[in-house]
Amino acid sequence: MKMLSGTTVLILVGLIEACVTVGEPASLCQIQGSPEFPVLSKEGDVMIGGAFSIHSKITQPPFFFTERPTAYKCSSINLREFRFAQTMIFAIEEINNKKDLLPNISIGYRIYDNCASTLSSMRAAMALMNGHELTLGNGCSGQSAVHAIIGESESSSTIVLSRTTGPFQIPVISHSATCECLSSRKEHPAFFRTIVSDLYQSRALAQLVKHFGWTWVGAVNSDNDYGNNGMAIFLSAAQEEGVCVEYTEKFDRAEPEKLLKVIEVIKKSTARVIVGFLAHVEMNNLLEQLSLHNITGRQFIGVEAWITADSLVTPTSFSVLGGALGFAVQKANISGLEDFLVRGFWETEFLCNGTNRESVLRTCKENPDLFQLKGHDDDLEKLRYPTNIYKAIYAVAHSLHNILKCSDKKGCDKALEIKPWEVVEALKQVNFTIKSGERVWFDETGAAVNRYELVNWQRGSDGSVLFKPVGYYDASLPSDKGFSLNTEAIIWSGGGKELPVSVCSESCGPGTHKVLQKGKHACCFDCVPCPVGEFSNTTDSNDCKKCPEAYWSNQNRDACLPKNIEFLSFTEVMGKILVVFTMFGLLLTLIVATLFLVNKDTPLVKANNSELSFLLLFSLSLCFLCSLTFIGQPTEWSCMLRHTAFGITFVLCISCILGKTIVVLMAFKATLPGSNVMKWFGPAQQRLTVLFFTFIQVIICILWLTIKSPFPYKNMHYYKEKIILECALGSPVGFWAVLGYVGFLALLCFVLAFLARKLPDTFNEAKHITFSMLIFCAVWITFIPAYVSSPGNLTVAVEIFAILASSYGILFCIFAPKCFILVVRPELNTKKHLLGKTQH
Repeated sequence: MKMLSGTTVLILVGLIEACVTVGEPASLCQIQGSPEFPVLSKEGDVMIGGAFSIHSKITQPPFFFTERPTAYKCSSINLREFRFAQTMIFAIEEINNKKDLLPNISIGYRIYDNCASTLSSMRAAMALMNGHELTLGNGCSGQSAVHAIIGESESSSTIVLSRTTGPFQIPVISHSATCECLSSRKEHPAFFRTIVSDLYQSRALAQLVKHFGWTWVGAVNSDNDYGNNGMAIFLSAAQEEGVCVEYTEKFDRAEPEKLLKVIEVIKKSTARVIVGFLAHVEMNNLLEQLSLHNITGRQFIGVEAWITADSLVTPTSFSVLGGALGFAVQKANISGLEDFLVRGFWETEFLCNGTNRESVLRTCKENPDLFQLKGHDDDLEKLRYPTNIYKAIYAVAHSLHNILKCSDKKGCDKALEIKPWEVVEALKQVNFTIKSGERVWFDETGAAVNRYELVNWQRGSDGSVLFKPVGYYDASLPSDKGFSLNTEAIIWSGGGKELPVSVCSESCGPGTHKVLQKGKHACCFDCVPCPVGEFSNTTDSNDCKKCPEAYWSNQNRDACLPKNIEFLSFTEVMGKILVVFTMFGLLLTLIVATLFLVNKDTPLVKANNSELSFLLLFSLSLCFLCSLTFIGQPTEWSCMLRHTAFGITFVLCISCILGKTIVVLMAFKATLPGSNVMKWFGPAQQRLTVLFFTFIQVIICILWLTIKSPFPYKNMHYYKEKIILECALGSPVGFWAVLGYVGFLALLCFVLAFLARKLPDTFNEAKHITFSMLIFCAVWITFIPAYVSSPGNLTVAVEIFAILASSYGILFCIFAPKCFILVVRPELNTKKHLLGKTQH
């Protein structure tokens, strides 16, 4: 036979003892076994039940499975929970003394102690439903012994209570059970609470952690419905906020070995902030172990269940929890409550001497430890939850007031039978204001709209521990407006004003971006500098942004600066060198022209066709000058001028050379007997030939400029870090047509000159033309691949070099020999010498 656990046995025995059964004779209804008696009770016309953890520890009896287990024993008074019970009695007595609320109805109460155990919660629930009378009379009425139940403080116990009473539609109103799981109307149809759900608190915790920049935290929760549900919501919200949780540990108050594991995890962790979603009992156990292992320096973030728990304030606790920050139920002053807690209760409700109330005498006998609390008032300033209990009692009273159709004149109709479901429906409709000015009503989930205070554990001037309010969180406001913080008033862990830092990796500054570390949390990353051309101007950037096309990242990679614009300018070294060569070429051309002009009547100048020579020198001057149009910032006009000027001037130059070549050939033909060819190629025909060839180039240039002319262009592709300002060709066909036409004329001239190279020495100019055209063609054939492959403004320099090289080649090859004779050997510049050479 399978053995039952001790807890199971106790539950079964409790149910057997509490169940209402039909005995013998059948007309009687009596409890089988001993009844469960309340700790505090008082009879009235209507009854309200209460379940609180007046004791915080339970001792289970030994189980022999051969006899009925003895009753469990409770120990360790929980002052805070006892205050809850006192507050419930205070509110009931206050209502009983009112004339405008349930005027002729007295409210009674039955308060049970569940000893912080779900096992006891089940026994209390059964006792509250069935009562403690041994015999109910002739039959069972089916009515609950109480009309509503106040409690419990912890979510796990409240879930047990709600699930037990829910099928019978007995309303349960909790003052501090915040588990979001209790919001389900399907599972908990008769549950209400005068506190907000953990849905808001858990999200607020994540927002609070994010607000202070803590992206690396640890998390510990109670291993029960309250802790597990609350932590699940927090983890989800933390992920949305970009907060990483290094570890998530949980333990139950009855599992000391798991608690030791939690301590080891906290020891080894690097997170300096710990979020504790714990009930006050588990938090007390954790605090004891942390103090024992001397683990300090952690910043605790707490929840309403323990952040203001007076039981946690011990001589050693502040070294661990000093500076703790967390949410607490908002404190409200209820007039007369403090006096009742300290004196009135002991003088009227719990007077052990001279009372004739059997319930009081029983409690005095069974709970002598309660007398230790008589006159105790040190905790009164820290009480917060009594306000919620006060609201819950008044909510039940207003519901009953409506059900019984109470009025100031006639009072309440006592003949009406109060059904549990009627109380549930009436609670959904309540809307009233208590004497402190707070409005009380329940939303569709049964929760009261409320707000949390943000409290901070601080040391008072007298050494006492203070729960100082430093802000609030209003759950009714939008999430971005819910917080109100006074950061300057916060004292952090260690007693300082400096905000603790809890991050897995230090923030990445501007100019860098985050790269996740393999296999680790998203908050663990390396800071990598942005690539060239990209930037980040924010902290903890996930990636770098590309600079706009016309911009480039600075050295720190935190901003984009306009790219440097480059072009071949007159001020740079290469520009200056090219200008010098251009002007030197122009100067030489002018010198040659002057020399020819001075010697224009000499045989040498006449023999070399002086008119074409002067026109050639003029075109060479233009060739030298057109190279200057390639230097300087490109504009729309300069782009059109530089290519057209180059094309036209070089065609003019080559046309003159071509004319001279044709003249040489014609002159040789004219020396033959009977030849009359020179009259067909006289000076007029020579001028027309030059004009015709040049006109064709002009037409090509006009078509180029008309169809798609060259234009200034910012080249951002060749260099990423700078812009090359250049002249785009517009129509490549136009450019290569101009250049091709120049090449065609040069090739034609070269061929004709090559054919005339072996003519008699008198016409030796053909050799010079051949050589000059050879240089010209070589330069421009080399130019094509150099032009295509040259980067940036070097393209312009290559083009200028080709212009200057070909111009110098023509100038030196054609005119240098003549200038040598004119300047160095003038004696050879005679007709006789020229004719004599011919005779040889």
